[in-house]
Amino acid sequence: MSDIDVEQIAALLNERNGVDKKIAAIIQRPMTSGHLGEWIAAQVFGIESETSAVAAAVDGRFTSGPLRGRTVNVKWYLKREGLLDVTERTELDYYLVLTGPASPAASSRGGTRPWCIESVYLFDAKQLLAELRERGVRIGVASSVRAAQWAAAEIYPRASNPALAVAPRQAELLRPFAPR
Repeated sequence: MSDIDVEQIAALLNERNGVDKKIAAIIQRPMTSGHLGEWIAAQVFGIESETSAVAAAVDGRFTSGPLRGRTVNVKWYLKREGLLDVTERTELDYYLVLTGPASPAASSRGGTRPWCIESVYLFDAKQLLAELRERGVRIGVASSVRAAQWAAAEIYPRASNPALAVAPRQAELLRPFAPR
């Protein structure tokens, strides 16, 4: 790497820090995929966020519709690699997972992780935990979720999971996050 490359990276990071600062001012949390994903989910799906960003397992509760009052853990994965951070905490009802494009879990060398939302999934936390245990899957960070489970949990853009219908206005709010 040359000195010019290092200087260019520093300049680009300064630009990014400026954008991150503007986003943080809106979401009232540091700019990370976790915090921003929770904020987007709260705005689009009517989730009241926990007051503490470090609450164990639960990021908030649905405020309306068929899931009103149910707890949710929101994830935003910039790529859907078939992995999900899963907890054994019993107070969690659902995972709401925003993802970028599907991608195999492989080396990231030469790749990018664009900040986009291509799909949204709703997993029943207790059902998913039971299915993973039945298969002998390790529970925790990066638990392996089968493609069929992802397909059955999809609520956007395809409505495979009847537990939560995405209203036209919600779909309208998600579309600008599509990969370009």
